Amino acid sequence: MSWGTELWDQYDNLEKHTQKGIDFCEKVTHFYKERCAIENEYASKLKKLVKNYQPKKKEEDDYVFTCTKGFLDMLKELHDSAGQHEVIAENIQSNIIKDLSNLIQELKQERKKHLQDCVRLQQQMRNSVELLDRSKRKYEKAFGDAERAKDAYKRADDDINLSRAEVEKHKNISLNKTQHCDECKNEYAAQLMQTNNTQKEHYTVSMPQAFQQLQDMDERRIVRIGEFIKATAEIERNVVPIINTCIDGVLKAGEAVDPAQDSKIVIDKYKSGFQIPTDIPFEDLRSGGSSQDLHRENSTPSRQFNHSSAGKGTTTNKSKKRTGIFGLFSVSKKEDFSDLPPNQRKKRLLGKIESINRDITRETAEREGLLKMKQVYNDNNALGDPASLDKKIEENAVKLDSLQQEMRKFEAYLADAEGRGDAQKRHSFSDDSMSHSTSDGSVKGRSSAPGTPNTQSHYEHIKEGGDAVDKGSSHPEIQYVDHDSFEEVDDQFPVIGTARALYSFEPTTDSSVHIDEFEDVLVIETDQGDGWTRVRKANDDEGFVPTSYIEIHLYDQDQV
Repeated sequence: MSWGTELWDQYDNLEKHTQKGIDFCEKVTHFYKERCAIENEYASKLKKLVKNYQPKKKEEDDYVFTCTKGFLDMLKELHDSAGQHEVIAENIQSNIIKDLSNLIQELKQERKKHLQDCVRLQQQMRNSVELLDRSKRKYEKAFGDAERAKDAYKRADDDINLSRAEVEKHKNISLNKTQHCDECKNEYAAQLMQTNNTQKEHYTVSMPQAFQQLQDMDERRIVRIGEFIKATAEIERNVVPIINTCIDGVLKAGEAVDPAQDSKIVIDKYKSGFQIPTDIPFEDLRSGGSSQDLHRENSTPSRQFNHSSAGKGTTTNKSKKRTGIFGLFSVSKKEDFSDLPPNQRKKRLLGKIESINRDITRETAEREGLLKMKQVYNDNNALGDPASLDKKIEENAVKLDSLQQEMRKFEAYLADAEGRGDAQKRHSFSDDSMSHSTSDGSVKGRSSAPGTPNTQSHYEHIKEGGDAVDKGSSHPEIQYVDHDSFEEVDDQFPVIGTARALYSFEPTTDSSVHIDEFEDVLVIETDQGDGWTRVRKANDDEGFVPTSYIEIHLYDQDQV
């Protein structure tokens, strides 16, 4: 149906309708702008909420449980979900609001043009009608004049008192008026025909075309509104999979909560390692001994912790001085964590050893790179001066020496914490296997991972009778024994437990063995304080692996 044929006489209503259509577009634009503001505000408040419930620095130790980790995972997924609301607002702003604004401007300009055309056509029709009215009035006036002149002529012709000349005069006037009346009549008839033609063209061609253009404009507006509504749905549909993924992540976080694991973490976190107190002995005062003597006799020779002050870093034996292996290192309570309960002290020491291990690995890799670069410079002097690397190589060697000493010191602390003063006996020769480098990059001894059971000979037998001294050792008073003494006296060690690999490990020496992540192995020799455990694989291969790389279950304990 066409506005031009059905609404040919409704120009005023069509003008109002098209204006309402543009007003509606502006209303839709305001809606989308407000929605964008709400989406952004919602996302901002969600992100602020997530930020407010992130653990503070002092609370990080409390977020090691599965329930707290699950809560943090939920916050992370909520943060990602909030980001999708920002995506919705951004897409609405760029894909809908911008296009709507452009559409409104186009509609306003197009409507103005079409209405101006309609006004021009209507003005032409009014001009034609006015010409017709003027020609009609002129014809009416001429007709009246002709009739009056005709009547005057008849009266003069009938009047016998008038002369012939006067009668002729009235006759001529009558003829002139009649002739003028005929001319006006013909002019009126022509104008009428022209006006009728103009009116017909106006109402059947010109105005229908203008109204049809208005109709096309309005229908295009309606189509675009529908497209914007569908685009809104598409924008939301695009983020639904991501939001669903976030919801799945929240569900997975909830399913990962494990009360048994949390209970185990509580045990690991707070277990002191103290033995359960024995029965309080009966004090027979008649025996002549004082209660203090009886208490001293029934006390264990090991160092005693005051349970009430263990957390404050005080011990009952204040005068006792602890030393590292070989008596080389002084001990600070703060440094060796001796103010902590045994289990907690071991955990802190193991963490410190792990950190030093990482530093040694990094420095070793840097050293290898420097040596390779120096070799390249030696081969081709055009690439650089080899001497320019001597200072860096020397600094690297100093760092490695310092780290190795630090490693030996904390291994001694760990051995002391486990009550083994001879923890380094099996692999003592690895203590001074650090590479000592000169400024030219030469290596006196290859280094291995700290505590690695190294079977390579880093010492020379220079005395009769088998006395051995490490020529590269910085501590000549330290005595080393022949590595033949480390050969196993029995091919098969007894199995004392099982272990599962937490990480993959590549052997660094002949005495270490490769393990894959999650591989199950047998434990045949526990860690002696050097950070290494001897295991046997399913194919009967035996060797040492880092203790921190495996989870051990001994047969005589729950877990170490």
